[in-house]
Amino acid sequence: MSTSTVSTQVEPGPAAAPPGDDRSPARRRRDNIAGWAFAGPFTLLFVAFLVVPILLGLWQSFTSLSLTGANNTFVGLANYAEALGDADMWKSLRNTVVFTVLSTVPLVLVALVMALLVNLGTRGQWFWRLAFFLPFLLASTVVTLVWEWMYNPELGVINDVLSRFGAEPVSWLQDESTAMGAVVVTTVWWTVGFNFLLYLAALQNIPQVQYEAAAIDGASPWRQLFWITLPQLGPTTVLIVILQVLASLKVFDQIYMMTLGGPAGATRSIVQYIYDTGFTGYRLGYAASISYIFFAIIVVLSLVQARIAARRSS
Repeated sequence: MSTSTVSTQVEPGPAAAPPGDDRSPARRRRDNIAGWAFAGPFTLLFVAFLVVPILLGLWQSFTSLSLTGANNTFVGLANYAEALGDADMWKSLRNTVVFTVLSTVPLVLVALVMALLVNLGTRGQWFWRLAFFLPFLLASTVVTLVWEWMYNPELGVINDVLSRFGAEPVSWLQDESTAMGAVVVTTVWWTVGFNFLLYLAALQNIPQVQYEAAAIDGASPWRQLFWITLPQLGPTTVLIVILQVLASLKVFDQIYMMTLGGPAGATRSIVQYIYDTGFTGYRLGYAASISYIFFAIIVVLSLVQARIAARRSS
């Protein structure tokens, strides 16, 4: 007795719906079309104003493009080779690193202290929250005008106070030894409110029961600070450091308006050097190559910081 094998071929039908999706195929198609309709405008703007400029700038970095439109020829890696040997570029990059280090440390520590003081539960918390956060809402032009007046060697309030103690007037923004420090102080006063807000939100999310249990065990407020509060703020601190480093590396506004990068290039940041090269020196191709070198540095730092943050959270 022989048996025959009958093979049946199943025609491919519509894709199976994901588990739990009871929508009909027509309904899913309509939902997909609606989703792309909502995402379409953003996608077009994202491509037009981010992807295309990035690719266009990358191409320009391999050319001798000038702001005048003349002498636009392909030069390969010549711009990058010139940039790596450019002493002014390295000086501007060094100034940027110095500014980042000098500003990041106080912007983290001062914000933490401010948040701890406000979180003590004293009266008038609304006033301190407003006072600490309000400078962050000011425009960079307003901040620089106020602090330029305060740093004025003849009429500034800082030198006026120092003169009452017998000190000589200081040219804060005109002296190479004090210009960078003056800009850092301005930046800390201006932007510390954002970090303060992040720390305050993190403090208010710490369960109060942990402090109550520690107090029952006889832990002093200082022990509670170092064994409960600060460890709980670890992820927030990592986030603030990452955001602050990236923001400080891109500094431009306050330096350009307060010192124009002077005196003698002592405060000129790498972003200002890119601006000066492209729009004052008319060398757009060379400026583009410097910007991509700086972009590569930021990407490497971001990856390192992300790896450190991942290890701390694991």
